Amino acid sequence: MKLAECAGKAGSGRARHLLHRLVTLAMMPAAMLLASSANAADVPAAQDPEIARLVREVSPARLETYVRALAGFGTRHSLSVADDPKRGVGAAQRWIRETLDRCAAEPGSRLKVAFDEFVQEPTPRIPKPVSLTNVVATLEGADPQAKARTLVISGHYDSMCTNVMNSECDAPGANDDASGTAVAMELACTFSKTRFPVTIVFMTVAGEEQGLLGAAHWAKVAREKSIDVEAMITNDIVGNAHDENGKRDASTIRLFAEGVPAGKEISDEWQLRLETAGENDSPARELARAIRDAAQRYVPEMTVKVVYRRDRYLRGGDHIPFLTQGYPAVRFTEAHEDFHHQHQDVRVVDGVQYGDLPEFVDFQYLGQRRPGERRRARLARPRAVTADGRAHRDAAPGEPDHAQLARQSRGRSRRLRDRLARHDVAVLARRAVRRQRHPRRGAAVEG
Repeated sequence: MKLAECAGKAGSGRARHLLHRLVTLAMMPAAMLLASSANAADVPAAQDPEIARLVREVSPARLETYVRALAGFGTRHSLSVADDPKRGVGAAQRWIRETLDRCAAEPGSRLKVAFDEFVQEPTPRIPKPVSLTNVVATLEGADPQAKARTLVISGHYDSMCTNVMNSECDAPGANDDASGTAVAMELACTFSKTRFPVTIVFMTVAGEEQGLLGAAHWAKVAREKSIDVEAMITNDIVGNAHDENGKRDASTIRLFAEGVPAGKEISDEWQLRLETAGENDSPARELARAIRDAAQRYVPEMTVKVVYRRDRYLRGGDHIPFLTQGYPAVRFTEAHEDFHHQHQDVRVVDGVQYGDLPEFVDFQYLGQRRPGERRRARLARPRAVTADGRAHRDAAPGEPDHAQLARQSRGRSRRLRDRLARHDVAVLARRAVRRQRHPRRGAAVEG
């Protein structure tokens, strides 16, 4: 079966629903981060007209085009041909850059797009040195003091078939991860003219299937440059609501959040957390709970299921290199995965179609319009900034540096000294807010 024929099987009517559900999955994390970062103690109860405007500007046709165009490159394997104008990873990365450049060129856009190119040395999945390229769109913060704080939203644009080293097979990667790439691209274009106080980085990264290489490069450089990444979300495999047995759950998305960091040694900070029963208070899990709480309030028809694991069993994603560098990072993934259409050669066996083709992206799950769709965008609540550059409201302060959680030497009481562990102050503040608003929540089992 020809790839183009497979891509055309999803009816254009259903496909045009791609936008709003996909942007729902996108805006829930991205914009919730903006809301919680701008003011963790003030989640809006009333509709923000600025966010309603952003929702109206999102284009269903554009998102559908993104997914189908990416799948149409045949393969986006990181070792595939780089100079073919129509097929391979090179054609895909150039198309992503050109698409984001068009958004950046629109009047009033503040988006800056660049290639983040680097040479990857040999690894078990990279036989010889190769040039890899992330496509990065940056929306610099409008507040002089807050713009050093950075939020990262990503999807990976590379793909693979059954054999991770086969760079010539058809690997359309419609769900893994054209869906997440489309999320990052659509948010970049939709947010491009909005003046947020903090800096937002929208990344489509390479080399994920070969070992999380593109994300690892960017996170390492960010740490070396002391970039203050307050939160990172990767959107990976977010376009399907069916499992292999046909079970459909179009109202749930999983959010994976690490607890105790992986490693041979435990830092003094984490040793103290474990001794004080704080192992569930990792920055990643606090971030996940903040997103979940906002979704419960503003997207009641969409359940964010927080999974207290780094990722699925023996699986990984682009959030992991950020966790390794000490940044709070989480992963969004659909509720159910259909492995007939994930990391599979495009083929038909006993009447069963295999391969990650566009026809198996659940466009209703991704783009279905619902009465509450405008409420969803409130999760992105930006701090409005007036045309003359003055903040409508002051941006909330970032988390304190050089802080440490300490215990009293006598008794069971604990106290916070001047140097509280980074993130612990924010953890306690958010807990206090939640207890004030939901006094019975402390007795409930989270998750």
